[in-house]
Amino acid sequence: MLARLSLTAARAAATIAPVSATSVAEQWVEDAAGLTQPSRVVWCDGSKAEYAALIETMLRDGTLLPLNSRTYPNCYLHRSHPQDVARTEQLTFICTRERDDAGPTNNWMSPAEAKAKAGALVRGSMRDRTMYAIPYLMGPAGSPMSRTGLMVTDSAYVAASMHLMTRVGHVAIQRMRSDDDFIAGLHSLGDLSPDRRLILHFPEEKLIWSVGSGYGGNALLGKKCHALRIASWQARQEGWLAEHMLIIGVEDPEGRVTYLAAAMPSASGKTNLAMVVSQLPGWRAWTVGDDIAWMWVDAQGQLRAINPERGFFGVAPNTSPKTNPNATAMVRANTIFTNVALTPSGEPWWEGLTPEPPAGLVDWQGKPWQPGGAPAAHPNSRFTVLCQQCPSIAPNWEDPQGVPISGLIFGSRRSAVIPLVFEAFDWSHGVFLGSAMSTETTAAITGKVGVVRRDPMAMIPFCGYNMADYFAHWLATGPRLAKPPRIFRVNWFRRDADGQFLWPGYGENMRVLKWMIERIRGTARAEETPIGWVPAPGALDVSDLDVTPARLRQALTCDPGEWLEALGELGEFYKQFGGRLPAPIAETLARTQRRFGG
Repeated sequence: MLARLSLTAARAAATIAPVSATSVAEQWVEDAAGLTQPSRVVWCDGSKAEYAALIETMLRDGTLLPLNSRTYPNCYLHRSHPQDVARTEQLTFICTRERDDAGPTNNWMSPAEAKAKAGALVRGSMRDRTMYAIPYLMGPAGSPMSRTGLMVTDSAYVAASMHLMTRVGHVAIQRMRSDDDFIAGLHSLGDLSPDRRLILHFPEEKLIWSVGSGYGGNALLGKKCHALRIASWQARQEGWLAEHMLIIGVEDPEGRVTYLAAAMPSASGKTNLAMVVSQLPGWRAWTVGDDIAWMWVDAQGQLRAINPERGFFGVAPNTSPKTNPNATAMVRANTIFTNVALTPSGEPWWEGLTPEPPAGLVDWQGKPWQPGGAPAAHPNSRFTVLCQQCPSIAPNWEDPQGVPISGLIFGSRRSAVIPLVFEAFDWSHGVFLGSAMSTETTAAITGKVGVVRRDPMAMIPFCGYNMADYFAHWLATGPRLAKPPRIFRVNWFRRDADGQFLWPGYGENMRVLKWMIERIRGTARAEETPIGWVPAPGALDVSDLDVTPARLRQALTCDPGEWLEALGELGEFYKQFGGRLPAPIAETLARTQRRFGG
């Protein structure tokens, strides 16, 4: 998997190997050490003692700062380099032998060129540093869907974060189905310069290289790199789906739980929905996962899903007791915060946590902060914490057999055009709606905020192959399902002419979920529109809610002029795929335009 170079440095390095890895895994780490030349190699075992030692190392060298031990026990603050605070999509590449296999929505580089460029950056990059070799498992132990990885890194912060986000150590090694059954990942901080940063994926080789970034989305290789970009390639080959989706169980007053999976772009309320606290009496939500879903069709034709992650890597700004009480409760212990502000009492703070900022804040760069300037916390500041600490975590969230999915949701952040909620006519139409998603950009990626961009299924940054083939894979999954899940579109962010949100959101979103579940059960009324089924008057439960009928109608409106313009733009987006675009997608676009009179 790595080009064979001199192993002298690797053999000379002090090696601590508490886990018994396969010969192929050991050889790969040895080769990686030969390339990067660390002073020592430490194999991670995933133990609590190891995590504590990593934390102590970072406290000593200043990588972490301790937070108030009384109010935030075992919590720490990490500050990133100011130029390393988000995913850098322009420096992220899919490295397939054939360019068309990566597709027009991915950056492509040939494997040879990528290894040559990255090789020059990583050669000797770990000199005088420790290399951590991290065997990890994505998915619950014992699940037929779980997959193993082995990454090396020179960042203790990454190693500790992998402890929280994945299942590290013996549990991974024991579940390798063969000697080479793992995704190999090489990560090195380098000098953190954006000019010397590359995030490379080699799906045909089950290989990831990342250099020049310590940000989670670029450096925690089990997360977006493995669990989405590489896994989506594997999923297509093996007949399953690797998706940027939360998984939620909705319990009704009778105690029946219905499971839904939802795709939403980063920083668009996905974690808030995954942990929603219902404002409807008798209804509650159970969190299975907040970011990634691996889904497959079982022997009975039922779509099932697991959350492959062990932890949450959530966006801090606007997380509050009002917007997400479960998240604010779970991060009060055993959490690593990244790029948040610091109060004089040593507590983390970010915009939206409290109505007013406390006096005496230190900003995310460690500088005294004054109101009226830049935000105190970085807009993409994060918290990393174990799933088990979430008050709403589902009792069966680690069930090896996953949970049965009855509904799929595609959501995006749009101030206009997209109604609050509507339902697809059928599976094929639902795939079209997912392929048509667009959203307003957030701080989770480098670049301008608030720009409308295409983001099919919230996967445009994460699909590891040609997105036209990805649409085809989704279409092909439908006929394998005995009872395909119903597919819905949502938009919590629609605004009126004065810029005010038309829907209150947060805990009131349970009212929309209730309508979906009633549609799944065949009891909720809906009206047919050119884009799908919209709640009929009175079908959406707005009892005791301060939303006027006029504002609700506006939130559910499907304006023909807006839609014809949007569909025209969608057609331009599809053109880049040429003949590779599945015919049902093009046909549904044309049919929808005709329904609007276009």
